Amino acid sequence: MGKATTTDVDAFIDALDHPMASTIRALRVLLLAVDPAIAEAVKWNAPSFRTSEHFATMQLRRPDVVRLILHLGTKKRSLPADVVADPEGLLEWLGPDRALLEFRDAAELEARRAAVVALIRQWMMQLT
Repeated sequence: MGKATTTDVDAFIDALDHPMASTIRALRVLLLAVDPAIAEAVKWNAPSFRTSEHFATMQLRRPDVVRLILHLGTKKRSLPADVVADPEGLLEWLGPDRALLEFRDAAELEARRAAVVALIRQWMMQLT
């Protein structure tokens, strides 16, 4: 199987019939702007983002919210919850190696932009 590219993600998002398409696009732009080392692919039937490993994958199952699952790649690992500062309480911890962010619309994402970028940067630091 070939490596997915940004073009594949463009095609995937363009083909989506999702009521939150504008929020999906805004979240994608935000993630790619966090660090030039971030690449994207369609993995697990959704846009997924990586540096050395995949660390964030959108979950698009619900029509009323866009979810971003933060994870530590495909290998099980533990991450102490206090290693990622979350002063706004945006993270919902799903396990020792994954957390969830939710956005109900693009305005909410924009209002939380600085906090989300800080969380993503901290999360990426755990990949090494």
